[in-house]
Amino acid sequence: MNLRWSFPPYPVGWVSRETLQGYIKGNDPISGAPLMDEIFSALTQPLTDAEKHPKIYKRPDRPRLLKPDTEENLYRLFMENGWTDGLPIILPTEERVAEMLTGTDHDPQEIVGMMSVTTHEERLQYSVEKVAVVAVMAGARPEHFPVILALGASGRPSMPSSTTSFASMMMVNGPIRNEIGMNSGLGSLSPVNYANSIIGRSWTLMSICLGDMRPGATFTATTGTTINYNNMCFAENEENSVWKPFSVRKGFKVGESTVSLFRGWNVLTMNIGPAKRMADVMKNFGGPFGGAFTFICDPLVAKALKQEGYDDPLKLSEWLVNQTSSPFKRPEMVNFIVAGGEMNPMWVISDFSYLQSVSVDPWIPKAGVKKDAKPLRMPLPVACKDGSCGISH
Repeated sequence: MNLRWSFPPYPVGWVSRETLQGYIKGNDPISGAPLMDEIFSALTQPLTDAEKHPKIYKRPDRPRLLKPDTEENLYRLFMENGWTDGLPIILPTEERVAEMLTGTDHDPQEIVGMMSVTTHEERLQYSVEKVAVVAVMAGARPEHFPVILALGASGRPSMPSSTTSFASMMMVNGPIRNEIGMNSGLGSLSPVNYANSIIGRSWTLMSICLGDMRPGATFTATTGTTINYNNMCFAENEENSVWKPFSVRKGFKVGESTVSLFRGWNVLTMNIGPAKRMADVMKNFGGPFGGAFTFICDPLVAKALKQEGYDDPLKLSEWLVNQTSSPFKRPEMVNFIVAGGEMNPMWVISDFSYLQSVSVDPWIPKAGVKKDAKPLRMPLPVACKDGSCGISH
């Protein structure tokens, strides 16, 4: 669609009423025409032939392969073209991509989804092979590929274009968590787990390479956020939770592997206390719109809340909403996740909204998750036992 655009000067937030009135009485800074005359004309003038029959602009496809070069020059090429997150990558050679493709039974040219970090440009479609390229770049192995494909199937970028600075979070439920060695316990939000790290990073690289993230053009976050490096990727601690898994509460089957996506601005850590304390923090915490909250609770917190009578997190959501006066808050917008190593009954509150959950199962090979002969794992954090703490392999 050829839309008619008018622009006031910027910024429009946190400026005086007099300044805004001046914008209205002034000129469009792009066209130079009086702003209100331009708006009235756009709303009342008949469509032109070009507007009735718009020429569809489609960006040319990128070549499938790059010309051979040295490793150093290829690293530089990826960096200078903005195809990375600024951190070192694994170069996606044909051999490495072919190996990644063994992590699913789907045809390499099958379309997985469409994505754009902005709303004013076309959503670009991408194949299984293109997602495999991103997975290789992130440092993934074929066993991780089904979860990364499910991310791609969501069609959601981890870094949507907005002048605010959105952060994202992703959580995995179901058997796939343990199959690929994801961390749901001690330090689950810390950089101590291979699978958590590279799956979360894959979402970022997917947004850059497949969602066409270009700073200043399609990505306009004023400060950005370090959360987007890994997008708070972790698994839910289903084994030590007193509640049903989050995915089951969202309508998926018991035993089904899923990835759930969240988006917000702020994360406030180091909280402790019962439901009343949660309500007090909610009243004074939230994003620009103050409607959504997602609590990440250590299993000890969930157990304590159940002892308070909240055997179902929805009951707790309803009670918390009733303690606040905001008309924007609704029970379904207050979510609870269980993760942590039972070291301390602490919870994290965020203003993240739950976006959607996607099933991982359709992307898993019929023969099962494709693992290396000796799967790559980082040292496994273990809880304190008999008064001592340690690291086991």
